[in-house]
Amino acid sequence: MQNMSPVQGIAELFRQKRGRLGVLGLGYVGLPICLAAARAGVEVLGFDIDPEKPAALHRGESYLHHLPNESIKEVMSSGRFTATADFSRLPEADALLICVPTPLTQHLEPDLSFVVATTETIAKHQRPGQLIVLESTTYPGTTAEVVCPILERSGLICGRDFLLAFSPEREDPGNASFSSANTPKVVGADDQVARDAVEAVYASFVSSTVPVSSTRVAEAVKLTENIFRAVNIALVNELKIVYEPMGVDIWEVIEAAKTKPFGFMPFYPGPGLGGHCIPIDPFYLTWKAREFGIATRFIELAGQINSSMPQHVTNKLAWALDMHSRKGLNGAKILVLGIAYKKNIDDMRESPALRLIEQIEARGAVTEFHDPFVPVIPHTREHAALTGRKSRPWSNDLPRGYDAVLIVTDHDCVDYGALVENAALVVDTRNACRRAGVHSRKLVLA
Repeated sequence: MQNMSPVQGIAELFRQKRGRLGVLGLGYVGLPICLAAARAGVEVLGFDIDPEKPAALHRGESYLHHLPNESIKEVMSSGRFTATADFSRLPEADALLICVPTPLTQHLEPDLSFVVATTETIAKHQRPGQLIVLESTTYPGTTAEVVCPILERSGLICGRDFLLAFSPEREDPGNASFSSANTPKVVGADDQVARDAVEAVYASFVSSTVPVSSTRVAEAVKLTENIFRAVNIALVNELKIVYEPMGVDIWEVIEAAKTKPFGFMPFYPGPGLGGHCIPIDPFYLTWKAREFGIATRFIELAGQINSSMPQHVTNKLAWALDMHSRKGLNGAKILVLGIAYKKNIDDMRESPALRLIEQIEARGAVTEFHDPFVPVIPHTREHAALTGRKSRPWSNDLPRGYDAVLIVTDHDCVDYGALVENAALVVDTRNACRRAGVHSRKLVLA
């Protein structure tokens, strides 16, 4: 009787919830997956190069604001989740999910250094009979062309000794309706055995899976989702600029247009794109397209429009100061309200607020900020000079000390009525005040 390949039993292990899941990277993507899988009865082993993260989790402490301590304590007390910085334990897992960042270089090219380093670590400890899944957003071909060759340096052969797949992360921090557990999971692999295995892994803890024919298709799905958002946001950003001198309110236009029950989907303008996906992912595709001699003109134009929005906001702030106080931006004192990239979370990745602060200060103003979710600006590669700046504590009197308040992030917990009442001027990039029912001559939309 012929011996069964070591990879043949992976799917059945997870169908019976006897497989152990390993998650590499315990950040905004990896940690929610760990919690969802453990809650569903899957045994989970989480890995992170920062030893403080596993230590905090074992103390029952969350380092992500949208995941409360109670959720960590609940899962840790179940005994189904262990976190570690000891990567020699990788062979204990039957499936390994790679959940690490994929940023851009300074030249807007893909930076796969985290993926490569993590894959090299796996290759050092890999054993036969494991499924490796890349979740990090990237260009079509990464799993097959970058990850697979590194793993095969171990002497193990893909498809025979281990399986390989791609499943794009779809995390939306702070979304109260959709989480890792109830968001459909796209899964792609380049052979049927791997496809069955990756589908079984995610089906053990998510509500539904969406299998596709290859890793390349799965990689393209994620890019398409985020490019769709980037392009449509660029469109409404441009419409805002076009309509403004015509005396047309883009926010009123969108509210009326979205009453059409077909053929329209509302997107909203803002101060620029933030987060780890939408500002970055389009450039992964444009870079890969050049390999095939294809120019992604539409996508690149959208990127240019979105990237220009912080400068538009800075100019509008300067104009508002001129009109309302006869005082220019040079020498003004500005309170930036909200520096997380979107409301009700503490995520600072690619936040347009950081660029705005730098641009405003370059024009001679002094800035301070208040953000109830971000007490201190963390270190970022692009905005290192802002590292360590602290949020001003909120009081209703706080706005009185500034020439203008610039609303960049529309956190729900802010009292916008008190803000407008006590501020000399409010420049609102999110329409937050009017959505809260606040109207004033001191309020300017940007």
